[in-house]
Amino acid sequence: MSDGHGSTPDTPPGWAPDQPPPYGDVPGSPWTAPGSAPGAPPSPQSPPQPPQPPNGSAGPYGHGPYGPPAPPYPPGPYGPPSPYGPPGPYGFAPPPAMRPGIIPLRPLGLGDILDGAIKLIRSNPKTILGMSAIAAALGAIPVAVGQAILLGRAGTALDDPELLRSREIDVLAQYGGTLVSYAVQFIVVTVLTGVLTRILGRAVFGGKMTVGEAWRLTRNRVPTLFGLVLAGMVFMLVPLALVVAIIVGLGAAGAGLGTIVLLSVLAVVAFVAYSLFVTTRLALAASVAVLERRGVVASLRRSWSLVSGGFWRTLGILLLTQIIAGLVATVLSLPFTFAGTFAGMFGEGSTGSQIAAAILIAVGGTIGAMITYPFQAGVNGLLYADRRMRAEAFDLVLQTAAIEQQRQGWVHASADDLWDPSVTPGGPGRYGQAGQGAPWPNS
Repeated sequence: MSDGHGSTPDTPPGWAPDQPPPYGDVPGSPWTAPGSAPGAPPSPQSPPQPPQPPNGSAGPYGHGPYGPPAPPYPPGPYGPPSPYGPPGPYGFAPPPAMRPGIIPLRPLGLGDILDGAIKLIRSNPKTILGMSAIAAALGAIPVAVGQAILLGRAGTALDDPELLRSREIDVLAQYGGTLVSYAVQFIVVTVLTGVLTRILGRAVFGGKMTVGEAWRLTRNRVPTLFGLVLAGMVFMLVPLALVVAIIVGLGAAGAGLGTIVLLSVLAVVAFVAYSLFVTTRLALAASVAVLERRGVVASLRRSWSLVSGGFWRTLGILLLTQIIAGLVATVLSLPFTFAGTFAGMFGEGSTGSQIAAAILIAVGGTIGAMITYPFQAGVNGLLYADRRMRAEAFDLVLQTAAIEQQRQGWVHASADDLWDPSVTPGGPGRYGQAGQGAPWPNS
């Protein structure tokens, strides 16, 4: 029946009978209210609602058939908290890097490098400290003997000053022992550095290595290591000889004292800057020679290339390492050196006092060097690993290998081949093959 406005019971007020309704639901539309006719419009007082799950549960954002409503997140500047720890600068903190061995498998910070060098010693103390003690003792004994002789003569001269006029034995004791010590260190420390670098390459994955295995893997690299040391000496001695020649030439030419002093200072400063630059650029050559199995020239070029882009950081870490090693060696050896000096000075030149002085000084030097040798070698090796991770994304290679080794529960000896870029993925000697090694640390 009409209400005077031309409407029918099936049309809203104000609409003509022949005009279609404003809500044209299609048959079977999900927005049609249950129990209503397919073509009936919804009530203007109740707008269409989304469907609800039968059990009335809501999803993680307050709707949807995925369980009860999620609790509201605490207010924050970038959204919900991260399940991996405090949120980062964009509200998400990535999970920590893998750490199967002495370092995390990502680009290293200063703390990671120093901590990794200490963990290298702690990971295999019997092997590392044993070899370092032998090398340190061989280098410290000649110096200790020379110093004991000097201290004995100095103590005797307190009663007989005429003995101070005899300088032959003093010069031989002072410089002869030092030269012998340098010669021994040249051989022993060079070999020790190579062996420690090889042990470090395995310790990155959490594996260990015996002295015999480390020597077997390193002995064919010893000639290359000696070649690197000789090349470094040439790089240093040639400019030094040039500086000395300039100073001597100025003196022979009759130049003024002020000119000689000024040019000498400039030449020394230039030599120090040159030596720091060259030694930093070539600091990674030993690690390259051992881990990548390259020759002398190729190792020098490779080190020069790796340090590019990180020169100042590498220089700073090397200088800090030298300072730390010097302080540790001084603190550890000072009590023994003081006791040996006292025994030599006040033993009246007796044979027993000189032997006691030599033993005490040698023990002090050995204890100091047996800690600093592996620490310095570890820092150099980890600097090499860090430069490869930063320049070549080498951390991805290490992570892939670590995941495979963790799955197998074994650190294979073939993991050493990962450091060699010439070994192609999937080729002989890659990780995943059977070989000697150590059990996975978490297995």
